[in-house]
Amino acid sequence: MIDPFGRTISYLRLSVTDRCDLRCTYCMPARMTFLPRAEVLGLAELDRLAAAFIRKGVRKLRLTGGEPLVRKEVMALVGGLSRFLKDGALDELTLTTNGTRLAHFAEQLAAFGVRRVNVSLDSLDSEAYARITRGGLLDEVVAGIDAAIGAGIAVKVNAVALRGDNLDDLVGLAEWAHKRGAELTVIEVMPMGPVEAERIDQHVPMSEVRRRFERRWTLTDLARRTGGPARYVRTDEGGTIGFITPLSRNFCDSCNRVRVTCTGELYMCLGQEARADLRTPLRASADDALLDAAIDEAIGRKPKGHDFVIRAGVRPAVARHMSVTGG
Repeated sequence: MIDPFGRTISYLRLSVTDRCDLRCTYCMPARMTFLPRAEVLGLAELDRLAAAFIRKGVRKLRLTGGEPLVRKEVMALVGGLSRFLKDGALDELTLTTNGTRLAHFAEQLAAFGVRRVNVSLDSLDSEAYARITRGGLLDEVVAGIDAAIGAGIAVKVNAVALRGDNLDDLVGLAEWAHKRGAELTVIEVMPMGPVEAERIDQHVPMSEVRRRFERRWTLTDLARRTGGPARYVRTDEGGTIGFITPLSRNFCDSCNRVRVTCTGELYMCLGQEARADLRTPLRASADDALLDAAIDEAIGRKPKGHDFVIRAGVRPAVARHMSVTGG
């Protein structure tokens, strides 16, 4: 799949649910309204969608949510998709999780060929973590990370930099991750969907975050690219830190990914409203001719980049919450 700007689309992020067992302050409002279950695709439909994209050249598949591990029978989906790892059609099957249920599923994930997971963790201070997640238990996430590492799964810890919440915790979080052989990636808050907080009050430019790490370590920029938006550095002690900068440094020129929601909507860009309905063609025919045509048409409309901006009094760039689109 080649988009209008010559970028090869080889990475699919597939949401299996919009539901989550946390209510992070930067992600959603405290009283989040989730989709009716009847609108969510079945596991067989999600498998069929993934198979269509893999047939069209996707080599990396990430399962997302909401929180993917709250979806009932999600391991049946992971197990089914693992066939593409076995036959070489897929290079990587992975997921993004908040870690609360990872301890329970780590061994199964490893058995199905998952070799890497991203775990959202914004602070190692239990009170700060509970405040940011609105009631989350830090010990559950730490246990999940340790279980994944113990099962042979590489872990990348994702932290959203939040002014007034966790800036003083990020260096310690990096040290903690590196001691476990994990990486840390820090992300600028994204203006997606209304939340109680003002985005301008939450936002921290990544240049400011980097200076905090530079007080602790000498950082060396790495040429490493993983197919995602992160830019990586290595500390003088050997640890790796990634920076994702949706606002202060646009990364759209190398975008190779698209997202499909749990209702079958294909979003060609996280920060744009352009989308395509895949549920209708999926359900209209037992073969994939209509589905393939819908995917091809949508890729032909992939935007050049997003329009994220954070200013006082400016509404979010897109009305949907991150949990709807899928990470």
